[in-house]
Amino acid sequence: MNRVYVVGVGMTKFEKPGRREGRGHPEMAREAGCRALADAGINYGEVDQAYVGYVHGESTSGQRAVYELGMTGIPVINVNNNCATGSTALYLAAEAIRGGRVRCVLALGFEMTRPGPAVPDRGEDRTGPIATHVRALPPEALCPPAPWMFGAAGREHMERHGSTPEHFAKIGEKNHRHSAHNPYARCQRDYTLEEVMSARTVYHPLTALQCAPASDGSAAAILASEAFVDVHGLADRAVEIVGQAMTTDFDSTFDGSAKNIIGYDMNWRAARRVYAQSGLGPEDFQVIELHDCFSASELLLYESLGLCREGEAGSLVDAGDTTYGGRWVVNPSGGLIGRGHPLGATGLAQCAELAWQLRGAAGRRQVTGASAALQHNIGLGGAAVVTAYRAVTRNESGA
Repeated sequence: MNRVYVVGVGMTKFEKPGRREGRGHPEMAREAGCRALADAGINYGEVDQAYVGYVHGESTSGQRAVYELGMTGIPVINVNNNCATGSTALYLAAEAIRGGRVRCVLALGFEMTRPGPAVPDRGEDRTGPIATHVRALPPEALCPPAPWMFGAAGREHMERHGSTPEHFAKIGEKNHRHSAHNPYARCQRDYTLEEVMSARTVYHPLTALQCAPASDGSAAAILASEAFVDVHGLADRAVEIVGQAMTTDFDSTFDGSAKNIIGYDMNWRAARRVYAQSGLGPEDFQVIELHDCFSASELLLYESLGLCREGEAGSLVDAGDTTYGGRWVVNPSGGLIGRGHPLGATGLAQCAELAWQLRGAAGRRQVTGASAALQHNIGLGGAAVVTAYRAVTRNESGA
């Protein structure tokens, strides 16, 4: 198994849908891809394969996107895994390097969405991919499926463990506060806790400021083998992927609990595989980017990723353990709630943020002493991808 390094990252600013009208996804892909190549200090001709993720788009849109970077005849694989699309492209790119088939791979994601809930297009003559998940919940919501499902998991946590609406609102407040320092974020102002709690209710306990806004944007990462890093002298910018796992739904997804409907068991198992691979545990990470499509998702992820025991996430929030000055900084980018959520690009934007953090290049968002980082990205229907990163020292052998 070859070692895998992230040697270049880049992204566009995430924006409100429609702001790039008339320009399209190829322009976004060119911007993110060129930034990642420049960050790595290589040209597109050195890339052996490309994995390109998007949810809304036609077949082979990935080819059209990367042709903006060059037309070198390399394999281009299109990826669609709902909200985990970007991290799935990252996972596939890393697998290609681990297996020794290639030395340098591009993972790129983009999305152009319509205003409103981020719901993939599908024909009326076919079953939706999360129809079984939706049927597993009580038919009471008059709102889109995603906030209903995650809101139901939040209610379940309140009933079983005593968490309160304020706990969820504190997560929304934190992530907006973090995104105010991120020039790539769609939302660049912070909100008071009172503003978050009094915003329009989407599905109790979730208000609009606790929900990730649909966004347009693109992000990219260049992955390389150890030999490629050595030959090109990239150790000063390399970040190693030291653990990575992808899981899909288990039988337990439909055990009657709302939290498993939104992937709690998938997340738990993927994280434990990564901890076993990397030799790192939750206590060893300083910075975490996780999938806060809703504040309820982030709160439950504290438990499924092992930051605390089941039922204790509310105490973690109250103690301020997931922001600057706490035990971890979770979503320093602002997360999906603050940065925005272009479905195909989100997982790669998380990768970019963590690469910057581990290089000490995150500016006002920098987490002091960051040497190891954890990433989590999920798509319902379902796929969960967890990745562990480690900073590489300049005198480390083999890099």
